[in-house]
Amino acid sequence: MTSTTRPSRAMTVLVAAAALCATTATTAHAAGADRRPPRIVTEWARAWNGTDPQALGALFTGDGTYTDLAVGITFRGRQEIAGWKARADSLIGNVHVAVRGTRREGDRITVDAVYSGHLKGAPKPFAVPMTTLLDLDGNRCRITSDEDHYDLATVLAQSGLPADWTPPGN
Repeated sequence: MTSTTRPSRAMTVLVAAAALCATTATTAHAAGADRRPPRIVTEWARAWNGTDPQALGALFTGDGTYTDLAVGITFRGRQEIAGWKARADSLIGNVHVAVRGTRREGDRITVDAVYSGHLKGAPKPFAVPMTTLLDLDGNRCRITSDEDHYDLATVLAQSGLPADWTPPGN
């Protein structure tokens, strides 16, 4: 038998490895990597990018929580969450959340985004990576918990502000 009629051991290993990679990629996508953001994520980003603070609060359950880990504060209930959005709008011009990708696992959605804006009084705008964990109610139509993860030191550095800067009124 010639070597051209029988695949070499190396070729067999390469074909098997390629098949395994393709299976793993398909499984990873099926496990929750979304091409289009789920509706609740689109509405969440729209609320952050809009000017009506109540729109953000309305996405949460009545006892939902919103935690901004960079600032170290948690808000409970729709009114407090809407108040946080109003406060953010008063301190940051052009607040914007750009969703880059999502991953769903059960009732949890991980959002990969860019958080940007211009702190009022700062010499420059900022744009930082942010990961948000959204836990949903059993119907997956309201947010029960939101945890924002981003680096406040990077926001301040990009904005041209000192590391110990605090917003006016604090």
